[in-house]
Amino acid sequence: MGPRFTHLIEGLPASVPFVGPETQERARSRPFAARLGANENVFGPSPRAIAAMQEAASGAWMYGDPENHDLRQALAAHHGILPENIVVGEGIDGLLGYLVRMLVAPGDAVVTSEGAYPTFNFHVAGFGGVLHKVPFRGDHEDPDALIARAAEVGAKLIYLANPDNPMGSWQDAETIQRMIEAVPEGALLVLDEAYVELAPQGTAPPLRVDDPRVIRMRTFSKGYGLAGARVGYAMAEAGLIRAFDKIRNHFGMSRISQAGALAALADQDWLRHVQAEVAGARTRIASIAAENGLTALPSATNFVAIDCGADGDLARRVLAELVARDIFVRMPFVSPQDRCIRVSAGRPDDLDAFARALPEALAAARK
Repeated sequence: MGPRFTHLIEGLPASVPFVGPETQERARSRPFAARLGANENVFGPSPRAIAAMQEAASGAWMYGDPENHDLRQALAAHHGILPENIVVGEGIDGLLGYLVRMLVAPGDAVVTSEGAYPTFNFHVAGFGGVLHKVPFRGDHEDPDALIARAAEVGAKLIYLANPDNPMGSWQDAETIQRMIEAVPEGALLVLDEAYVELAPQGTAPPLRVDDPRVIRMRTFSKGYGLAGARVGYAMAEAGLIRAFDKIRNHFGMSRISQAGALAALADQDWLRHVQAEVAGARTRIASIAAENGLTALPSATNFVAIDCGADGDLARRVLAELVARDIFVRMPFVSPQDRCIRVSAGRPDDLDAFARALPEALAAARK
């Protein structure tokens, strides 16, 4: 009796490592004082985006435009490309799921970095792909090693986040372009640029959407402050983009989300405001780390990785002690990057709470 699960489902774990802050708050029976673990943009979306979403809410009885026409047109104008080179979806996570479904059959090889963004790995496992991982080089992903492994195993997909999550490190545009040029025949580079609006100039190579070797993923969740609206987009060669129409959820985007993203894109002044706020918060986090004898890693994102000075066991104790003091943070999963905790860029009050809690958390963790 009951459903007959596939062998794939029977073999996958029942849980994922991303336990949401709301879940933790329910388990703790109290809220966090500072929400600094999910890399959300606490400075919020553009007021124009909020107004547009409020106005669109009265039309929520209608499905969203399945072609995302207006938003694709605006994105095309913004990037200087054609709308047929853009697909919009339910965040980068949703688009990654569609992409893996399109290209990865059971047993197909996929290459990523050990300790890189794990949601991509969940999609690959969910469709029966075989993950091949290479280690970070220092605290950076290693483009050369990724390309070499892809050639070795005949990978269909190569995943790289630039800037990187969870370390906040980044490669320059020239390095990424050399990687694109080296993609083995029959492979596709999945370039996740979720944080690129917060990175230094010269991080992203020029857009060449006629190049069949790469697909570029962007989001409104980070710089534009719309994580809860779930709006992402991908830019690639038109034939690859058309293939998404065969399997995507055509009504996956709500009218409210479409309106918010369209207004957010039009308000580049607000994005510049957020960029300045994030830069200031990164500096403050680095100062807090230094005051406690710790080292903050350089970051091109809206979070900072802080080296706790030992191994993953100490960092996990520091994290647990911060959570016990109502500070929500997270950390990398894989050694040696798991020597760090990861702190999102927060408002002054958030970072004041973190600054108060960190000395006590460190002292308790070191006992």
